[in-house]
Amino acid sequence: MVEHEFGPLRSRASRKPWPECPDIIIYRCGHCGKLYQGLGGDQPAQALSCCNMTMECLSPLHIEDVMPEFNVDYKIVGGFNQSAVQVFWETKPEDKPEWILLKTFTGGYIKYVASKKRPPLVFPLADEDAYVYCDRQVCQECVFRCKRGFMIYLYSKTRGLLEIPLEKMSDYFKV
Repeated sequence: MVEHEFGPLRSRASRKPWPECPDIIIYRCGHCGKLYQGLGGDQPAQALSCCNMTMECLSPLHIEDVMPEFNVDYKIVGGFNQSAVQVFWETKPEDKPEWILLKTFTGGYIKYVASKKRPPLVFPLADEDAYVYCDRQVCQECVFRCKRGFMIYLYSKTRGLLEIPLEKMSDYFKV
């Protein structure tokens, strides 16, 4: 058996972690357009307000609802010692994402898309979020789908909030 040295980002978990991160809830002010993320998983008992108006709770669209003119994809890169999720997008300039959030097993990573930023946006993974079933140097996106349960949230002013689950499997492994 090949001995591998554990990198500082590698998960030490012996089995796939259960998703513990609550659903992402995003609110938008209809007057000024500011966005707020609700933490804790439940919608508040009282309606949130901004600019003396009740804020709208955004319902995410599925990527199929906006394709083909708005296309988002991802790739899991790295392997057992270092892994990351790369997010790619193809849109019209006016549809460009403002930010992308990767919801993981234990929390979330958010990155803002700078005006001149081109794809991909890279989210490095650590601790339980970096769990991998195998000991391959490069992720094969195989039948174990180690990142199943992760979700990509993308916000565009023109399209609103989109969600993309990390569920794909390499065509090589499909039966």
